[in-house]
Amino acid sequence: MEQGIVFEICGYIATIGMILGYLPQAITTIRTRNTDGIALPTFLMMGIGSSAFMLQGLLHDPDIIWSLFITNLITTICSCIVFGIKVYNDYVKKEN
Repeated sequence: MEQGIVFEICGYIATIGMILGYLPQAITTIRTRNTDGIALPTFLMMGIGSSAFMLQGLLHDPDIIWSLFITNLITTICSCIVFGIKVYNDYVKKEN
């Protein structure tokens, strides 16, 4: 089997695994707005890391690595949403 095909298959398996591993936490947080068990620095760093991987996939030369880009686009969006809810819960709600 050609190395390029193995590379692509591994990328898409990783994409599915990352998204399926990440979405349940994001969906639960969005639905319940409960962020008591979530560490703010964790989601901040995960968002920054996902953004960097997204850019790496997008800027890869000569071709875009779509599996890397799509995975990290979704995880970046989820991280930003969870981070926003966490900031709101920790700082805005406590001031009221």
